[in-house]
Amino acid sequence: MASRVWLTLCAAFAVLSLLAWPLPREALDWQPALIAAQPWRAVTSAFVHWTPIHLAANLAGSIVLALLGWRAGLGPREALAGLIALPLTQLGLLLRPDLLRYAGLSGVLNALVAIAALTLLMRGGRERLVGAGILAGLAIKLALEAPLGPALRPTPGFDFPVAPFAHLCGALAGVVAWRLTMRPTQKSRSPHGT
Repeated sequence: MASRVWLTLCAAFAVLSLLAWPLPREALDWQPALIAAQPWRAVTSAFVHWTPIHLAANLAGSIVLALLGWRAGLGPREALAGLIALPLTQLGLLLRPDLLRYAGLSGVLNALVAIAALTLLMRGGRERLVGAGILAGLAIKLALEAPLGPALRPTPGFDFPVAPFAHLCGALAGVVAWRLTMRPTQKSRSPHGT
């Protein structure tokens, strides 16, 4: 049951991306100049994709994260964190005013990676090692993308420019959303009574 909620979230993100494909991108994509008047863009921009390769890459990412979550038994709290991370990721783009237009699910997928990794990291044993490995991989990927460099970067194999800052926003939004939704751990009592 637990992983079914995570699977539903990943499937919903994929289906919404497919449903948004034929819609007019300019009415749904991220445009910071329009966000105050058209706040829906903080959500809809994640489901807009520029090219078929862009859409296919994010659909593949959704499938990989669904499988990871199913295998890890991620549940309602992690799915709620994913929902919270969706608008947080897009709103983080306000810190990059030179990114005049943005679309795609990749920032949110980075948030889901962070949520899954942090959940595994808190479990212990082999799962803790897997979570640490995923977090290390995410950190290396983000560093190699140089998210504080140019707002858009051409990437070999893709027919659209990538916005590395969106990936960083997603990862950070995932951390924040995970922390907001996870139960606080019991603090161990100090042997000194403080």
